[in-house]
Amino acid sequence: MKQSKIMRERIRRSAFLFGELGYEITDVEEGEGSYTAGFRDEGGFQAGFYIDEDSRFLELAFSFTLSRGMAGFVRSRMEETLRVCYEYGCYFNLQTFKKDISLTIFSKIYYAGLNYFVLKETLRDFRSAAETLRDLIEIKSERRKGEAHGDS
Repeated sequence: MKQSKIMRERIRRSAFLFGELGYEITDVEEGEGSYTAGFRDEGGFQAGFYIDEDSRFLELAFSFTLSRGMAGFVRSRMEETLRVCYEYGCYFNLQTFKKDISLTIFSKIYYAGLNYFVLKETLRDFRSAAETLRDLIEIKSERRKGEAHGDS
């Protein structure tokens, strides 16, 4: 499949900047006019990015997958999810499937402004949004470490 010159440059530039920021590019998939890849750092944070030939943006994505039984729980957290996304300059998509629910957050950067510092700061906010949402939707056990639970 033949990629346009602008598409090849967007891919090269994005991959280079992710590398400069210490991220490893993984799971590359190239399609007709599109490119998707994962990225991860040494600390274990993983997300993905998307390049479309017809778009002026580099798009970042991070997904949470929950069981369908969690629908009420997710619904009760929607207002807070919106607040977190707004605070960190992200937006989200919520999809329901037969067996699970997918909550994906996104962030975008114009290619015209894409440089090391812009990607660094956008990733900082994007990662903060993902971590805040993870804490928001995480179900915490009622047991506390070190507490006796009738087993002593």
